Amino acid sequence: MRIVVASLKGGVGKTTTAVYLAAVAAERRREVLLVDADPQGSAAIWLEQRPIAGVDVLEAPSERLLNRSLSDDGEVVVIVDTPPASERIAAAALARADVAIVPTRIGGVEVPRVAATLDVVPEQIPAGLVISSARAWTRDFKEMVEAWTDAGLPVWAVVPERVGIAAGPESDLHPDGLEAAGELWRRVSRAAKRG
Repeated sequence: MRIVVASLKGGVGKTTTAVYLAAVAAERRREVLLVDADPQGSAAIWLEQRPIAGVDVLEAPSERLLNRSLSDDGEVVVIVDTPPASERIAAAALARADVAIVPTRIGGVEVPRVAATLDVVPEQIPAGLVISSARAWTRDFKEMVEAWTDAGLPVWAVVPERVGIAAGPESDLHPDGLEAAGELWRRVSRAAKRG
């Protein structure tokens, strides 16, 4: 299964989503390759500082390296962390994806970037949102989720704000983040089987 975590906007939780999802997939005894396609190498740095058993990392910051990393059709779960603002890299990864995950936050500038990212996702690829750093009790959150649901765009996971605060290699994976990633894994697995 090839899972692409993509957003054309930075700071929305792509790397956090990719790392947590990789941890959950490995926990479920899947062999996992986390492909860090971002030249910043945030996912690779994270896993160098805090390795996760069962998760291998490959840095592939170019389209050529990315395509090579996606060529293996074995039993490996491949999770791609794409760079922000690189439609070319995102499109190359999404063209070979089984499932697309679009992380976002709640806010005015986020909606157009979600739409722009979804425009790059091929029609046959199932896609869903992950809302990062969520304040689920707010009116803005509830209204935005309702609008996306009405538009036919599923919200596959909600990552509470406190996970964003604890995210990164400086601390262990947050239990609430792992719980959200577990729900995301179930949704992604179902979408891949249907797709």
